[in-house]
Amino acid sequence: MRLLFMGDVVGRSGRDALVAELPSLRRELALDFVVVNGENAAGGFGITAQICNDILDAGADIITLGNHSWDQREALVHIERETRLIRPANYPAGTPGRGAAFVEAQSGARVLVVNVLGRVFMEALGCPFEAVERELVACPLGEAADAIIIDMHAEATSEKMAMGHFCDGRASLVVGTHSHIPTADAQVLPGGTAYQTDAGMCGDYNSVIGMDKDEPLNRFTTRIPSGRFQPALGPATLCGVFVETEASGLAKRVEPVRIGGRLKQVLPEL
Repeated sequence: MRLLFMGDVVGRSGRDALVAELPSLRRELALDFVVVNGENAAGGFGITAQICNDILDAGADIITLGNHSWDQREALVHIERETRLIRPANYPAGTPGRGAAFVEAQSGARVLVVNVLGRVFMEALGCPFEAVERELVACPLGEAADAIIIDMHAEATSEKMAMGHFCDGRASLVVGTHSHIPTADAQVLPGGTAYQTDAGMCGDYNSVIGMDKDEPLNRFTTRIPSGRFQPALGPATLCGVFVETEASGLAKRVEPVRIGGRLKQVLPEL
């Protein structure tokens, strides 16, 4: 299978670029399955029903979220209706929505996608490792699932790396989100799981992690808020991770993806 994971979509710039490019990416890379992190898609904070639908219509199979899951209140309702939108699995019991999705790809392959939130320097939620373990035991790779993708939405690189090794040999891809900066460590771990510490963002990199520079700079230099954070509106770079799996569901290849905007362009060669 050929899988694509696209990092956090930030604001209008990231949305517009993703919606414009994803249909051709699916064709050119002959993708079987696409996951997009959409937790910053609505003005940098959360997701709306319309934006969710736009990303799905453009070719995403699943949209994951993170610590901004509920910044747009309508997401609490829409996530109950739209099974292709998932939030972190380690939210408390009774939280709206689902933390994992089991989906049939266009090829007929069965794909499990799990979203969890890290705890280091972030919200005090349930253990992400326990949440992932439950999903992996319930739907083993190579038996119930043909591919498994885990979005580890976390601040600490150490926690993301630990999740990669925790899942090695049991998932097709473990990828970090939240930091918005693509890391240079795309690799296949010893047990066969593809890994990258952070996929990066789909947004304007002439910014501070996707936000217009003025307000972050003001807060860092004066320690006084002077307004709201607003997404930067320049040309977006689409950042993500491409994975090709073997029949076992484990990875035989993983490569970063960067398209458009300011960063060096990278596309997998087929």
